[in-house]
Amino acid sequence: MSSNAEGDKLPVEKFSITVEFTGGLEILFANTRKLQLSIPAKHDNGSRPNIAWLIRYLVEHEMKDKRKELFVLDEHVRPGILVLINDADWELEGEEAYEIQPGDNILFVSTLHGG
Repeated sequence: MSSNAEGDKLPVEKFSITVEFTGGLEILFANTRKLQLSIPAKHDNGSRPNIAWLIRYLVEHEMKDKRKELFVLDEHVRPGILVLINDADWELEGEEAYEIQPGDNILFVSTLHGG
């Protein structure tokens, strides 16, 4: 967080994004299909939040289920989960390195089915 000459902390600039879960992933997030999040525009080091940061944030702050391995493996989205950024496959956008923009819609879709 930034501070001024007197040492007071300045407000952190934030912006809004939408995060959605389908294909059963919503169960891991207390049956929530859509989250409206206000996230920092920049980290303390000046970098913008990216999808890797968002995944960690979701696991640490929004995920209610203890079975984190159903969403992430080794801090990456587990195989079988599609990620769409504004309706485009995240592979076209740089995957976890994609820098989140104001108003982005990020959708996590599980393609894993029990049988």
